[in-house]
Amino acid sequence: MDNKVMYSLSYGLFVLSARRGDKDNGCIINTAIQVTARPNRIVVAVSKDNYTHDMVEETGRFALSVLSEEAGFEVFKRFGYQSGRDEDKFAGFQDSIARGTDGICHLTRYVSAWLSCKVVSATDLGTHTLFLADVLDGETVSSAPSVTYAYYQQHIKPAVSPASATGKKRWICRICGYVYEGEVLPDDYICPLCKHPASDFEPLA
Repeated sequence: MDNKVMYSLSYGLFVLSARRGDKDNGCIINTAIQVTARPNRIVVAVSKDNYTHDMVEETGRFALSVLSEEAGFEVFKRFGYQSGRDEDKFAGFQDSIARGTDGICHLTRYVSAWLSCKVVSATDLGTHTLFLADVLDGETVSSAPSVTYAYYQQHIKPAVSPASATGKKRWICRICGYVYEGEVLPDDYICPLCKHPASDFEPLA
Protein backbone atom coordinates (compact mmCIF):
# COMPACT_ATOMS: atom_id res chain seq x y z
CA MET A 1 0.00 0.00 0.00
CA ASP A 2 1.15 3.54 -0.75
CA ASN A 3 1.00 5.24 2.67
CA LYS A 4 1.01 8.63 0.95
CA VAL A 5 -2.60 8.01 -0.04
CA MET A 6 -3.53 9.06 3.51
CA TYR A 7 -2.18 12.56 2.87
CA SER A 8 -5.10 13.13 0.51
CA LEU A 9 -7.43 13.29 3.51
CA SER A 10 -8.08 16.78 4.86
CA TYR A 11 -6.88 17.61 8.37
CA GLY A 12 -7.06 20.62 10.63
CA LEU A 13 -4.60 21.48 13.39
CA PHE A 14 -5.63 22.18 16.97
CA VAL A 15 -4.28 22.76 20.46
CA LEU A 16 -5.94 20.37 22.91
CA SER A 17 -5.51 21.63 26.48
CA ALA A 18 -6.33 20.20 29.90
CA ARG A 19 -5.87 20.95 33.59
CA ARG A 20 -5.19 18.50 36.42
CA GLY A 21 -4.84 19.98 39.90
CA ASP A 22 -2.82 23.16 39.36
CA LYS A 23 -1.07 21.83 36.24
CA ASP A 24 -1.97 23.20 32.78
CA ASN A 25 -0.87 21.49 29.59
CA GLY A 26 -1.64 21.33 25.88
CA CYS A 27 -0.60 19.48 22.74
CA ILE A 28 -1.06 19.67 18.99
CA ILE A 29 -3.60 17.26 17.48
CA ASN A 30 -4.90 16.86 13.95
CA THR A 31 -8.11 14.91 14.48
CA ALA A 32 -11.16 16.80 15.75
CA ILE A 33 -14.57 16.65 14.07
CA GLN A 34 -18.18 17.32 14.94
CA VAL A 35 -20.19 14.10 14.92
CA THR A 36 -23.66 15.26 16.05
CA ALA A 37 -25.47 18.58 16.35
CA ARG A 38 -28.16 17.47 18.83
CA PRO A 39 -26.50 16.97 21.22
CA ASN A 40 -23.52 19.01 20.06
CA ARG A 41 -20.67 16.49 20.18
CA ILE A 42 -17.18 16.14 18.77
CA VAL A 43 -14.53 13.43 18.70
CA VAL A 44 -10.81 13.99 19.14
CA ALA A 45 -8.01 11.44 18.72
CA VAL A 46 -5.06 11.92 21.07
CA SER A 47 -1.78 10.01 21.11
CA LYS A 48 -1.19 8.08 24.33
CA ASP A 49 2.39 9.38 24.28
CA ASN A 50 1.13 12.90 25.02
CA TYR A 51 1.00 14.02 28.64
CA THR A 52 -2.23 15.87 27.83
CA HIS A 53 -3.82 12.51 26.93
CA ASP A 54 -3.42 11.29 30.51
CA MET A 55 -4.84 14.52 31.91
CA VAL A 56 -7.95 14.29 29.72
CA GLU A 57 -8.36 10.60 30.51
CA GLU A 58 -8.26 11.31 34.25
CA THR A 59 -10.32 14.53 34.41
CA GLY A 60 -12.76 13.98 31.54
CA ARG A 61 -12.47 17.62 30.46
CA PHE A 62 -10.55 19.52 27.77
CA ALA A 63 -10.53 22.67 25.68
CA LEU A 64 -9.94 22.69 21.95
CA SER A 65 -8.36 25.73 20.30
CA VAL A 66 -8.88 25.75 16.52
CA LEU A 67 -5.63 27.12 15.09
CA SER A 68 -5.87 29.69 12.30
CA GLU A 69 -3.56 30.62 9.45
CA GLU A 70 -2.29 33.45 11.70
CA ALA A 71 -0.44 30.88 13.84
CA GLY A 72 3.30 30.95 13.33
CA PHE A 73 5.79 28.12 13.74
CA GLU A 74 6.48 29.20 17.34
CA VAL A 75 2.98 28.08 18.34
CA PHE A 76 3.63 24.62 16.89
CA LYS A 77 7.04 24.42 18.57
CA ARG A 78 5.54 25.41 21.93
CA PHE A 79 2.71 22.88 21.92
CA GLY A 80 4.08 20.16 19.65
CA TYR A 81 7.87 20.03 19.96
CA GLN A 82 8.27 19.66 23.73
CA SER A 83 6.67 17.59 26.46
CA GLY A 84 4.48 19.00 29.21
CA ARG A 85 6.14 16.48 31.51
CA ASP A 86 9.29 18.61 31.31
CA GLU A 87 8.13 22.11 30.35
CA ASP A 88 5.34 24.55 31.25
CA LYS A 89 3.95 25.11 27.76
CA PHE A 90 1.92 28.12 28.84
CA ALA A 91 4.86 29.94 30.51
CA GLY A 92 5.42 33.34 28.93
CA PHE A 93 2.27 32.93 26.86
CA GLN A 94 -0.21 34.61 29.21
CA ASP A 95 -1.11 37.38 26.75
CA SER A 96 -2.42 34.74 24.32
CA ILE A 97 -4.59 32.61 26.61
CA ALA A 98 -7.69 32.79 28.78
CA ARG A 99 -9.13 30.41 31.33
CA GLY A 100 -12.67 29.13 30.79
CA THR A 101 -15.29 28.66 33.50
CA ASP A 102 -14.06 25.06 33.76
CA GLY A 103 -10.59 26.35 34.68
CA ILE A 104 -8.95 25.08 31.49
CA CYS A 105 -6.78 27.39 29.38
CA HIS A 106 -7.57 28.04 25.73
CA LEU A 107 -5.84 30.23 23.18
CA THR A 108 -7.20 33.70 22.43
CA ARG A 109 -4.71 34.50 19.65
CA TYR A 110 -3.69 32.51 16.57
CA VAL A 111 -7.08 30.76 16.61
CA SER A 112 -10.38 31.01 14.79
CA ALA A 113 -12.37 29.56 17.71
CA TRP A 114 -12.24 27.56 20.93
CA LEU A 115 -14.48 24.90 22.50
CA SER A 116 -14.92 23.66 26.07
CA CYS A 117 -15.72 19.94 26.20
CA LYS A 118 -16.71 17.15 28.59
CA VAL A 119 -15.80 13.56 27.73
CA VAL A 120 -18.74 11.20 27.22
CA SER A 121 -16.77 8.07 26.29
CA ALA A 122 -13.29 6.91 25.37
CA THR A 123 -12.36 4.28 22.77
CA ASP A 124 -8.96 2.61 22.80
CA LEU A 125 -7.39 2.79 19.32
CA GLY A 126 -4.03 1.26 20.25
CA THR A 127 -1.61 4.16 19.90
CA HIS A 128 -4.39 6.75 20.42
CA THR A 129 -7.59 7.23 22.37
CA LEU A 130 -10.71 8.53 20.65
CA PHE A 131 -12.60 10.78 23.04
CA LEU A 132 -16.28 11.52 22.35
CA ALA A 133 -17.25 14.74 24.10
CA ASP A 134 -20.13 17.14 24.65
CA VAL A 135 -19.41 20.74 23.63
CA LEU A 136 -20.40 22.85 26.65
CA ASP A 137 -19.12 26.27 25.62
CA GLY A 138 -17.24 27.97 22.82
CA GLU A 139 -16.54 31.21 21.03
CA THR A 140 -15.55 32.40 17.57
CA VAL A 141 -12.36 34.42 18.00
CA SER A 142 -11.31 35.42 14.49
CA SER A 143 -12.52 35.35 10.91
CA ALA A 144 -9.08 34.11 9.80
CA PRO A 145 -9.29 30.71 8.03
CA SER A 146 -8.60 27.69 10.18
CA VAL A 147 -5.22 26.17 9.39
CA THR A 148 -5.01 22.83 7.56
CA TYR A 149 -2.15 20.35 7.45
CA ALA A 150 -1.56 21.30 3.82
CA TYR A 151 -1.32 25.00 4.71
CA TYR A 152 1.05 24.19 7.58
CA GLN A 153 3.32 22.16 5.30
CA GLN A 154 3.40 24.83 2.57
CA HIS A 155 3.44 28.08 4.54
CA ILE A 156 4.36 27.58 8.22
CA LYS A 157 6.82 24.71 8.62
CA PRO A 158 10.38 25.95 7.95
CA ALA A 159 12.31 24.44 5.09
CA VAL A 160 15.08 22.05 6.13
CA SER A 161 18.56 22.42 4.69
CA PRO A 162 19.69 19.24 2.93
CA ALA A 163 23.29 19.75 4.05
CA SER A 164 24.52 17.77 7.07
CA ALA A 165 27.40 19.16 9.09
CA THR A 166 28.15 15.69 10.49
CA GLY A 167 28.22 13.96 7.11
CA LYS A 168 25.73 11.35 8.35
CA LYS A 169 22.74 10.20 6.35
CA ARG A 170 19.57 12.03 7.35
CA TRP A 171 15.88 11.14 7.29
CA ILE A 172 13.10 13.73 7.47
CA CYS A 173 9.61 13.29 8.87
CA ARG A 174 7.14 14.32 6.16
CA ILE A 175 4.63 15.29 8.85
CA CYS A 176 6.50 17.70 11.12
CA GLY A 177 9.97 18.10 9.57
CA TYR A 178 11.98 16.42 12.34
CA VAL A 179 15.35 15.15 11.07
CA TYR A 180 16.86 11.84 12.21
CA GLU A 181 20.59 11.25 11.64
CA GLY A 182 21.93 7.75 11.11
CA GLU A 183 22.86 5.35 8.34
CA VAL A 184 19.72 3.27 8.91
CA LEU A 185 16.32 4.41 10.17
CA PRO A 186 14.94 1.64 12.43
CA ASP A 187 11.65 0.13 11.23
CA ASP A 188 10.10 0.71 14.65
CA TYR A 189 11.31 4.32 14.93
CA ILE A 190 8.70 6.83 16.16
CA CYS A 191 9.11 10.55 15.52
CA PRO A 192 9.77 12.18 18.93
CA LEU A 193 7.84 15.29 17.89
CA CYS A 194 4.66 14.22 16.08
CA LYS A 195 4.69 10.50 17.06
CA HIS A 196 4.39 9.27 13.46
CA PRO A 197 6.10 6.00 12.44
CA ALA A 198 9.18 5.35 10.32
CA SER A 199 6.98 4.95 7.24
CA ASP A 200 6.39 8.72 7.34
CA PHE A 201 10.14 9.45 7.01
CA GLU A 202 12.04 9.81 3.76
CA PRO A 203 15.78 10.18 3.00
CA LEU A 204 17.03 13.77 2.94
CA ALA A 205 19.32 14.30 0.00
